[in-house]
Amino acid sequence: MASGAIPTSKTRFRKDSRAAFRPRRPGQPLWRSKWANRSILPRGRGRLALYLFVFVVVVLLVPVPGLGSLRQLLLGILLFPFSASSRSRPGREVLKYIDPLIGTANGGHVFPGASMPYGMAKPVADSDDRRENAAGYVQDVSLIRGFSQLHDSGTGGSPSLGNFPLFVHPGCPLDDITMCSFSARSRAVMRWPYSASAKPGYFSLRLKNSVAAEMTASEHASLYRFSFPDEDDSENGQDISVEYSPLILVDLQDQDNSRHNGGVHVDPKTGRITGDGDFRPSFGTGVYEAYFCADFQGAKIRRSGVFMGDNPHEDRQSIEKDPEGKFNVPSGSAGGWIQFEPPTNGHILARVGMSFMSREQACENAEREIPKLDFDKTVEKVQDAWADKMSVIEVNEADIDPALLVTFWSGLYRTMLSPQDYTGENQLWESKEPYFDSFYCIWDSFRAQHPLLSIIDPVAQTRMVRALIDIYRFLGKLPDCRMSFSKGFTQGGSNADVVIGDAYLKGISDGVDWATAYEAVVSDAEVEPKSWNTEGRGNLVSYHQLGYIPSDDIDHNGTGRNTRSISRTVEYAYDDFAIAQLAKGLGNEADYRKYMQRSTNWKNLWNPHQADSYIQGPEEVRWSKFKGFLQPRLLDGSFAHHDTRLCSPVHEMHKCYLDTRWATYEGSPWLYSFYVPQDMAALVETMGGKKAFVERLQYFHESGIVYMGNEQSFLPVFQFHYGGRPGLSSYWAHQYIPSLFNTTYGGIPGNDDCAMGAFSGLAMMGFFPVAGQDVYLLTAPFFSEVKVRARNGGWAVIRILNFDPTYHAKYIQHATLNGKPYTKSWIKHDFFVQGGVLEYVVGIGESTWGTKEEDFPPSWPWPPVVEDASKSL
Repeated sequence: MASGAIPTSKTRFRKDSRAAFRPRRPGQPLWRSKWANRSILPRGRGRLALYLFVFVVVVLLVPVPGLGSLRQLLLGILLFPFSASSRSRPGREVLKYIDPLIGTANGGHVFPGASMPYGMAKPVADSDDRRENAAGYVQDVSLIRGFSQLHDSGTGGSPSLGNFPLFVHPGCPLDDITMCSFSARSRAVMRWPYSASAKPGYFSLRLKNSVAAEMTASEHASLYRFSFPDEDDSENGQDISVEYSPLILVDLQDQDNSRHNGGVHVDPKTGRITGDGDFRPSFGTGVYEAYFCADFQGAKIRRSGVFMGDNPHEDRQSIEKDPEGKFNVPSGSAGGWIQFEPPTNGHILARVGMSFMSREQACENAEREIPKLDFDKTVEKVQDAWADKMSVIEVNEADIDPALLVTFWSGLYRTMLSPQDYTGENQLWESKEPYFDSFYCIWDSFRAQHPLLSIIDPVAQTRMVRALIDIYRFLGKLPDCRMSFSKGFTQGGSNADVVIGDAYLKGISDGVDWATAYEAVVSDAEVEPKSWNTEGRGNLVSYHQLGYIPSDDIDHNGTGRNTRSISRTVEYAYDDFAIAQLAKGLGNEADYRKYMQRSTNWKNLWNPHQADSYIQGPEEVRWSKFKGFLQPRLLDGSFAHHDTRLCSPVHEMHKCYLDTRWATYEGSPWLYSFYVPQDMAALVETMGGKKAFVERLQYFHESGIVYMGNEQSFLPVFQFHYGGRPGLSSYWAHQYIPSLFNTTYGGIPGNDDCAMGAFSGLAMMGFFPVAGQDVYLLTAPFFSEVKVRARNGGWAVIRILNFDPTYHAKYIQHATLNGKPYTKSWIKHDFFVQGGVLEYVVGIGESTWGTKEEDFPPSWPWPPVVEDASKSL
């Protein structure tokens, strides 16, 4: 057979081949013909090309004197197409630093597939490793069950979404469709190790059943390109000849096997497959409906049908629920399939439109967004969208380890995967407001992701705030967690209050109904829902009357997990602080005073006598020097005991998850004792003053009690500012990046929640937000210069005048803002609105910069401290 020829249906796939796979660049077809002549050297022009290639490699790589100019000429010729491409598409060059595979192992649960920013369609290969596959794909050696259309990124818990997976067979043994595998369990196949390739808007993987898959996406549709290299194992591992006649199935199932009801229809003439199902959310209560519409191109249809389990039916083209209830589509794998003649150009394209409204809308979404099944142009469109999002930030790449650039840009990229924009797809109510879903969960994201978006994508952040308010408008409560049109479980406080308060302070207001927003946050503070497992706050009678949540409280007004009394108390207190700031801004002085008073409720759980103990050696109990911690308190006012290190990495870390019976959530009393962002001055004094506070916070980081895989550990990295030691904040930021935040597949310390990337991105740019306040804590950036597009169109520039690429000099010695000395260790949001230039000189040791009381970040004591006027006389 001539080189490049397409095999016929009689071509056999052999079991004895082990062809290696090398990842392709986005847009490059994965299939390559191997039916050509198999001599070691090509013939004719091919051999000449090989000799020329070897010559070029020698010239470029072998250190021969006198070839310097020739090397430069050859490099210029080779790189000219890429340089021209970069010039024609400004901003695209930054995409080379984004690696979506970071965090796809070791519990990161990052979605690495194709997606528009905040896009609904998210195709990727689904692994069958249930411990890790919350986002579908896992970078390990687990089997692949298919390529599904919807995913969340970075979640914990059960697998999320993963609806309507495609699966591709290169053919069936003996050309008998009954010998192909159809169910999710039986069809799972090995992948070529490390064959995954991912860039923004593109993902590819090669399977060991001779299928190579590439995928990209629009806002509501997936586009696949399936190719069929011929020398891999057959899909069932049996030494049986397989006819080259691709079969593609669409399963109605989701990742968590939660589907019930639904149906599928196959059009045998056009090959269009449509279907739907009802599904459960992965971290909440309720049911949602989803719909798909799949079209194919590239090969003639041989036959089609439906399947249930591992039983295909060629004589049947639909499975639908009987309106009279006499027949329901059975649970488990079921769907439609099409078998094709060998494709004329070596690959088959598959477009899958998605909707939460109807099959018809799924088809309309696909036809509108990807009218022509042009894979390369679709990749270009989504990559242009990502380049545009990233263009608001520029960093000086000179003298920087490329791995740090990858850590930085990949982190920022992940912050724009979720929440997902479902506007126009809201199946619950009609509204002209935006609708975002997959707030998964605000308990995680309010601390870093939403404040970051307020800077780099205020338009999207505004739309998210409007969506939160609209959820309240129709459901009566703001969500703390929400996914798939369902109420998610509440992990702590009502933290949408902080998101809304933060947005108000930072001018995120275009189209925001602040009257309804204020009504929503006050509802959280005052009105207990029937079930505070999924919204609002619980134990409000005691919280209002006693100023804390008693660990033995009996709640007659609602139901919920009567646990986490420490973590919920301090979170409610800070939520009240956020409400107070909004009340003040809206001119409600009485409410401002009320909620500021409640913001001091953390003090009611402070037990100054609680000591800190730990086990050393087999049974030896030791006591640290630190005394005074948040502790659970009973209705009668007495303190109960909660081990100060329980639920930390050094002591039974996994006891404080959602079903915990303890007083803290995903963290220890050590951790929560630092959570007083509203009045750090009071906390510092409570802990014994600045020196004692810094010593305690330093011990917290040095002793392994902190777990950076949970978002509540982010702010303590920078709280040294409140003790007059901003240099230590810089020190610890450099300790955690890159030791815990790096470019490996497990390169984040916990599940991402679209917040881990926000932490690394903010820390590397040299500022970290105190969410719910107009405060950014300043440290030296990881770059000699960072530029952030200001809202007025200019730039907010942070520059190190004597940048040290070894980072020995990472402590700010002095600073200027727009040419004038700047001694404060923090800055306001106005810097990112109006723009300006913040310049540093750094050194190898801490300095006096930011260490004076007047330069500390602000605290808001209540009642406010009033200076004695006589002192100024």
